[in-house]
Amino acid sequence: MDARFNLFENELAAKFAKRFANAALVIHQSPLPRSTQELVSLRASQINGCGHCIDMHTKEAAAAGESAVRLNLVAAWRESTVFTEAEQAALALAEEGTRLADAHTGVSDETWAQVRKHYDDDQIAALVAMVALINAANRLAVIVHQKGGSYEPGMFAAALD
Repeated sequence: MDARFNLFENELAAKFAKRFANAALVIHQSPLPRSTQELVSLRASQINGCGHCIDMHTKEAAAAGESAVRLNLVAAWRESTVFTEAEQAALALAEEGTRLADAHTGVSDETWAQVRKHYDDDQIAALVAMVALINAANRLAVIVHQKGGSYEPGMFAAALD
């Protein structure tokens, strides 16, 4: 199935996309480790079934030096040994923040305590914003059927120019 709508060819959608990308830039420039940003974005995108975002974040993470083993194990992070405790806390937050409708309690106190243990306030602000932003991006791409497979590392940064 082809994309239903090109968000980059419509003037209003393009304006929104530019501002959306600028919001993402705030997170990218935060003290939250880049690898954590990509792992969180990848996990939320897997849950939401967003092929475009899975494609983007897998390729950006690999281009930034992330190993294939870790990328392949993100979907099963609880059953693997390759993620730090801090990354596990971030991945738990990503899952619970993405599955709000499935877990009516939202983010658990246990997960929040682990996040507080491993991240400072600026990193937490970036992490929470990252979870919200990637979920919004997933919804945009899934609604219009923006497919994965054609993303090249650096395309996102180029969109900010």
